[in-house]
Amino acid sequence: MALDTRGILAAVTIAMYIPFLLLSIKVAFQYGISRGDGWILLLIFCIIRVLGGALLVAAEDITPVNTGLYIGGYVLEASGLSPLLLCTLGLLRSVFQRPSGESRYTRPFRLLQLLGTVAFALTIIGITNSPSSGSSSSANTMRRAGVILFVVLYIIIVGICLFLWTQVRFVMKYRKQLLKAISIALPFLAVRTLYSVLSTFSSSTFDTSGTSQPNTSDLAKFNILTGEWQIYLVMDMLMEYAVVIIYIVAALVLPLNQDYNRPDLKEEEYPMSRPQW
Repeated sequence: MALDTRGILAAVTIAMYIPFLLLSIKVAFQYGISRGDGWILLLIFCIIRVLGGALLVAAEDITPVNTGLYIGGYVLEASGLSPLLLCTLGLLRSVFQRPSGESRYTRPFRLLQLLGTVAFALTIIGITNSPSSGSSSSANTMRRAGVILFVVLYIIIVGICLFLWTQVRFVMKYRKQLLKAISIALPFLAVRTLYSVLSTFSSSTFDTSGTSQPNTSDLAKFNILTGEWQIYLVMDMLMEYAVVIIYIVAALVLPLNQDYNRPDLKEEEYPMSRPQW
């Protein structure tokens, strides 16, 4: 069966993210779990994109139509913003690290990670329950609540980034370069977050069966299922590619581990690294 435009884009996603996946595995092992939760989440995001693309390609290739594959693929597509935002949050957390590798503000960052996880769960539950007409209203509410939490998390991430720039003279050497990379990625992440908002509010349902009424909303062109594929390509796929490329290049180029226990570094010179919470 020939792939339609969305199927072709899903196949392109697989082709693009397999190299990203391999590189993110290298980065995750390089920095480890304890010192690199942001890098682990980048790996998780790449896995989600490969699996999501594979499900959507399989859904178009298998006959008769398997609605479950479509739902699974679009669940992964719509919820992928969560690990990308949490990845960014994890990288910002690493900027606060002490020369010993210990983190500052552990409790607030854990609460923000919980916020992202809740948004992720609401999005998944909202999408998976949408095909049920009896629960479509509550499912729509959960999807919209989830995307609003994504926006809140993004705004908080920007606030943390701005705060770090006001204290940049206290940030360790290579963490400053990482902060620059995160700052460059934020506009791309903003567009991706905006697309999620527009797509979610473009329809009151998330029906992959094609039996729902035509979408006549002013935001219909942003709908992830039935909207214009050109908008999806630019505001969703390309924005994610840009963020992932920036983070992976930063991970491979910057010797971030050299910030730990450098012989020329005195911890008392870095107020940002004093343990709190």
